[in-house]
Amino acid sequence: MGSPILKQIFAGVNLAHAAERPVYLQLTDAILTFIKNGKLRSGQKLPGTRDVAAILHINRITVSKAYEELQMQGWLESFVGRGTFVSTYIADHQPKILGGGLVPASLKKAGYVIQSLNYPDNAPDIAITELHLDDGYPDPRLAPLKEFYRAYRTQLTRSGVYHKFGSYGNPAGPGYYREALSNHLNETRGLKTTAKNLLSVRGTLMGINLVCNALINPGDVIVSGIPGWKRAEHNFLHAGAKHIGIKVDENGLVVDELRKICKKQKVKMVYVTPHHHYPTTVSLRIDRRLELLRLANEYGFIIFEDDYDFDFHYKHRPLLPLASADENGMVIYCGSFSKSFSPAFRMGYLVAAENVIGHLARVRILLDRQGDHVLDNAMADLLNDGTIQRYLRKTLTVYAERRDFFCDLLQRELNDVVNFTIPEGGMTVWTKFAKSINLDTLAKKAYQKGLYLSDGKVHQYPNFNTNAVRLGFASSSKEELAKSVKILRGLV
Repeated sequence: MGSPILKQIFAGVNLAHAAERPVYLQLTDAILTFIKNGKLRSGQKLPGTRDVAAILHINRITVSKAYEELQMQGWLESFVGRGTFVSTYIADHQPKILGGGLVPASLKKAGYVIQSLNYPDNAPDIAITELHLDDGYPDPRLAPLKEFYRAYRTQLTRSGVYHKFGSYGNPAGPGYYREALSNHLNETRGLKTTAKNLLSVRGTLMGINLVCNALINPGDVIVSGIPGWKRAEHNFLHAGAKHIGIKVDENGLVVDELRKICKKQKVKMVYVTPHHHYPTTVSLRIDRRLELLRLANEYGFIIFEDDYDFDFHYKHRPLLPLASADENGMVIYCGSFSKSFSPAFRMGYLVAAENVIGHLARVRILLDRQGDHVLDNAMADLLNDGTIQRYLRKTLTVYAERRDFFCDLLQRELNDVVNFTIPEGGMTVWTKFAKSINLDTLAKKAYQKGLYLSDGKVHQYPNFNTNAVRLGFASSSKEELAKSVKILRGLV
């Protein structure tokens, strides 16, 4: 065996034969640890494979595989007739003794400077509370998860394995999915698309980010409504654009203010959520829709239409998207199944002129080679067999009942401290609280009682500080909504 010290070092290796990780990789990890902490030094000769096998009571082939693995990684060197050595290219270092369980400083803070970003904090893991009045999410208990599972499993077992799993596909998304989605959008939203007008993305945020990367240059002017969606706004700023916020009233974006801006400076893009404005849920009135399209044609700006919850409108048939009336290719239409199906499934899409989709696909490949074609094609099966359409019809009725029930509760139980308008669609009620109510304190106390709701800070701006939050009703049953309002009543 050679050195007694080496024998002692290797005798200290603990191998778990019943573990999932192969024994040779466990030995590899142990030897690598000895090198990193200085127990095995640069140029030091290691015991032969037979000797190590005898000490550890394992097969010699296992030791050989461990040595070979470390040779391939560059940690060991082997010479015929001389044996195996720790690589001479590894600088010796004195091991640092760390306290038990302490995280190295290098994993907490990088050694280089990163630019500070004045963006909203990353959303933490969603707290698991019994009750929730969220930002407007669907109820996953109503989603056709069993049907989706079967469709996904079918994709995995259907023939054409190499075509699906052995090579890359179109960065715009699989043709089968884009064709199914094109038919669905044409039937439900009055569009006139083909598969070439569609690009699959992982939700609305990716769609916004992709458009900013591909079409926005530093210094370009982007206009959107205030209050708005700050995740979108910070995408604009990250692209180096100049963001201008304009007023939103009870009829949506005040297009007259946009006209004044266009007369003074070049506008590159207008971001709008015309169906149910985020966060206030108001719809853009028909005359303003037509004027917005006219201004886009006159001044040549892009309209980014974020139609995140088109499928849920309760009062009457919803107004069709701006994209359905776009005759000059000025609108980029963005939708998502995350709001109508489940936020956990990252499925969205962009609709635009063919040359725009081609351009976006070439830029998308720099970030995300092609998306999840298996997931897309599973959704295509559900679109083609009518599952999604049946699901949307069912949930539309359920969510309408929950909206009415929730708004009645707010009116009866909290009328003295809240003010709201019953939304015509969507999954939330934009609720203004009395100025005497501190929303931050309210949210914290509600959380302690098992109820999650926003503190409203994300909707505040220097010139817009309404004491309001979005109270989502769709993801809760009537019983859960009643419990939630009861908690709020007790707190205010």
